Amino acid sequence: MKSELKGVVWRKSSRSSGTGGACVEVAFLADGRVAVRESDEPDDVVITSGIKWKAFLAGVRNDEFDQPGA
Repeated sequence: MKSELKGVVWRKSSRSSGTGGACVEVAFLADGRVAVRESDEPDDVVITSGIKWKAFLAGVRNDEFDQPGA
């Protein structure tokens, strides 16, 4: 997997505080897939399809992942 991530540009979430903690980072791969990681665990990468990434973002925007009772 490291070879397919070589040279990708990682982008930090606009929700990240920028204080050096665990920030969500995303990289868009040439074949349309999306890589996601936390900045404090750079070798722990999840790669998903672009379609699944878009569905996840739609769920976030629709508050589908809010903690029950929060």
